[in-house]
Formats: sequence, structure tokens, C-alpha cells
Amino acid sequence: MKLTKHHLTLKLREPFTIARGSMTHQKSLVVQLEHDGISGFGEVTENLYYGHTIASMEASLEKIESILQEYISQRPEDVWDVFREKLEGDLFALSALDMAAHDYFARAQQFPTWKRWGLSWENVPVSSYTIGIDTVPTMVEKLHRQQGWDIYKIKLGTDRDLEIVRALRQETDAIFRVDANCGWGPQETVDNSIVLKDLRVEYIEQPLPADASEADQEFVFRNSVLPIIADESCQVEEDVRRYIGKFHGINVKICKCGGLTPALKMLKNARELGLKTMVGCMIESSVGISGAAQLLPLLDYADLDGSSLLEEDPAEGVLVLQGQVKLSERNGNGNGARLKSDS
Repeated sequence: MKLTKHHLTLKLREPFTIARGSMTHQKSLVVQLEHDGISGFGEVTENLYYGHTIASMEASLEKIESILQEYISQRPEDVWDVFREKLEGDLFALSALDMAAHDYFARAQQFPTWKRWGLSWENVPVSSYTIGIDTVPTMVEKLHRQQGWDIYKIKLGTDRDLEIVRALRQETDAIFRVDANCGWGPQETVDNSIVLKDLRVEYIEQPLPADASEADQEFVFRNSVLPIIADESCQVEEDVRRYIGKFHGINVKICKCGGLTPALKMLKNARELGLKTMVGCMIESSVGISGAAQLLPLLDYADLDGSSLLEEDPAEGVLVLQGQVKLSERNGNGNGARLKSDS
């Protein structure tokens, strides 16, 4: 089996800002696994916040290239632990490899990945569209430029958060979800939840820092009038059970947990424990979005707009059209994605 690493520099349609920084471009690494004329693709983006560069992830993947031939016929979920050990715990690099392995294996079996998992595509949730932090007038303009979405995710964590939501609410009756990206304190979260509920916000994502104390998490859980969804606080499978009584749901990020294999387990565990389930994305191409979309049947909420924020998508796969996730007709098996340059 041949492993090819493709470097992408993704240009955003407009600058994107959250509570901890801004970007105009996103570096991405696409992993391609190829054997006997079949290719599988996976993607991971560079993330300096978590300490993962393109170079560091490539170095990790080089440790496994020589042994991939041994695992051609094995299911990705059966070799995930082996790959994690060989990659020395680099979950970001592993996430792209695992996504590519699921894509390859399902294509070889001539099934969509979601169908290979025994899931049903009926009643899957629609995706939100993210409005990044900016001046209030500019955020209103961003909303106007993306009319037609049923759900908007609003990035917060500023000194004018309530002003932002009030201004946007005057422009649309769409569903709002807010993400503070660790930017609030406990009492601030509770106080904001009261106002935001009146503004018809559905939930608050990650208001407290990831290292907030259990006491602070429990205080917010008990007193917020809106559901609280964990993102930065819940990264790997072991985290899910730890946050019972501290969050109402979890946002699984494929790059953080190590791929589709653990993401599938996390979502199933969360549902069994009565937690709301969500999958989010980074700013990435349709390779990554198509992989994440395979999990839609297990979700209450979806945030899969990463490729919609790009000026030009270098890949093709599932389409996210004003929130509606449309499966790829051209590439119906596997995750349904490929690089346009591989056509």
C-alpha cells in the first residue's frame, strides 16, 4: 500500500476570527492510501494551539509507511491501536490516516462508510454556518452574505458578546448557537445564558477554559438555563464519561480524538449516557468534511461548514448547501471525497 502526503494551503473567503486568534489561510495535510487502483483520502489541518504542525505530522506518518502493507485487508477499527502505537500517540496524524483507511476500506467493499457502519441516512441533522468574530456591523454583513442557512453558529468571547447576538437576531429568525471558545467565566456564563435564551439561542459551546475546575463546570451545568456543549474539554474517548453532570453534550473533533474510529465510539457512548452529540470541523477541504459527514446519523447537532468558508475548495465530496448535507453521487463509496487534482 502506498501512502502519499499532499500539502494544501486553503485560502479563506474572508478573515476568520475566534476568541484566541485570526486566520486568512489554513495549512492542511491530506493523506492518500492507494492499493490496486483504489485510493482512500483523509485530512488533518495544522493546529498550533494544540502543537501540531505539518512537519510534525509528516514525521509521525513516516514511522508507519513501511508496515502499511501488512494491514491492507484489515478493518481500520481493528488496527487503530497498532497505528496509534506506531505514531507514538500523535492523534492528529492518526486522524488523517484513520480517515483515509476508512475511506479506502469502504471503497474496496463498495459501500459508503456510513452504510458499512450499519447506520441510516434518514433524518440526519443540518449543519450550521459559522459567523466569526468581527465588528458588529461586519458580523451583520457576514450574515447577510450567507442568507438561507437555517442555523448560524456565532463565535463569541469578546467584551460585546450580547451586543453581537442582539444585532444578529434583528436580522434573522434562524436558529442561533454560540461558541465562546473558552472565553467566559462561570458566573458570566450563567448570566449570559439568561439573556441568550431570550434571544432564542439553542445552546452554548465551551464557555469555560478547558482546564476549568470541576466545581466551576458543575456550577455552570446546574445554573445555566441553556445546554452546555463541551468542545476543548472533551477530546478523547476517555473524556466522555468524565463529563457526566458537567456538560449536556459533546462536540467531537475528529483530529483531536484520532480519527473516525474513536469518534464513532465517543458518539455511541455519549448517546448511551444521555448526552447530546455533535461533530464539528476545522477550516478544511471537502476531504475532511466528507469524512466527518459519515457520522451524521449519530448526531443531534452538526457543524460541517469548514469547506464552505473557503475561497476555493481543492477537493470534492459531500456538498453542504445552506446546511443541507448532500452525499456525493460521483464518488458514492467510502467517504465520497477526493482531491480534484486526483481526478
